[in-house]
Amino acid sequence: MIFINTRKLTKFLGLKAIRLLILLIVVASVSFIMIQLSPIDPVRAYLGQRIVSQEQLAIMGQYWGTNLSLTERVLGWLQTLASGSMGFSLIYRVPVTEVILQKFTASLTLMIVSWIISAFVGFGLGVLAGAKEGTWIDKIIKTYCYILQSSPTFWIGLVFLMVFSVYLGWFPIGLSVPIGQLSDTVTFWQWLDRLILPAITLSVVGIASITLFTRDKLINVKKSDYFLFAQARGESFWGIIKNHGIRNILLPAISLQFLSFNELFGGTILVEQVFAYPGIGQATVAAGLRSDVPLLLGIVIVSTIFVFAGNFIADIIYQYVDPRLRSEEDE
Repeated sequence: MIFINTRKLTKFLGLKAIRLLILLIVVASVSFIMIQLSPIDPVRAYLGQRIVSQEQLAIMGQYWGTNLSLTERVLGWLQTLASGSMGFSLIYRVPVTEVILQKFTASLTLMIVSWIISAFVGFGLGVLAGAKEGTWIDKIIKTYCYILQSSPTFWIGLVFLMVFSVYLGWFPIGLSVPIGQLSDTVTFWQWLDRLILPAITLSVVGIASITLFTRDKLINVKKSDYFLFAQARGESFWGIIKNHGIRNILLPAISLQFLSFNELFGGTILVEQVFAYPGIGQATVAAGLRSDVPLLLGIVIVSTIFVFAGNFIADIIYQYVDPRLRSEEDE
């Protein structure tokens, strides 16, 4: 049973809240200034090749706020944010919160599925490689992980798309719904069929880090005194791995998996572009290329909170779940 010191927990949560507030202010301010200093003209990017008069450009500049100074734009955005709103998306013509809610919900499903796959597969491969240290199994798993870590996410996605969708025809080529069909009429199996390949692509990227981490941790456990003592007592090798090895490496592996939220979010953006998956990744690219400042800043804030949540959960696991750390604090 886990006993938590209320005073320490309150202090812990208070410090985390302050850090999150400072992080959001810094990230939002830097992002806003960088976007405003971008050479991309949002009006021209929105119009594309269309020819308009100077009067029309001036009207659109007033609507987009490009005719204001940097200070005025910063203050205006901060006032909008302080009112509880993230503004109005200039390319989707709806509130930013509505766009993010719709897009992030689609991406969240993709991220959760891939996160779970990478956790189980990566941990299993790490245990197998660590238990078979120095054998051909270990070498194959390590080579596989090194190749994954050195390969760009979009390249892996393109390879999977060409092999499994184009050549073999096992999965559809991108999109989350069939062409010409409304999302409300899509069946569960149609949706799942189009989710599998992007989810596998995103999970493959996250497998390497958890596998190598688990392998190294298990090798260290195998060299420990209690592991050697259990072997001397005549316990079976895989019994020791199950009862002593996995128990000691599971908690750090789970913490690492939560710390990988930043990589998960970044990989989602690239995977969604490759598979034309209509999620937060595509919205991010569209907002960046067309200088939709309110939407891009809203995505920056949401992604910061998302990554911070992963780090926060990892800290809770270390601070309040690991009995060794709790006993050290109580001494």
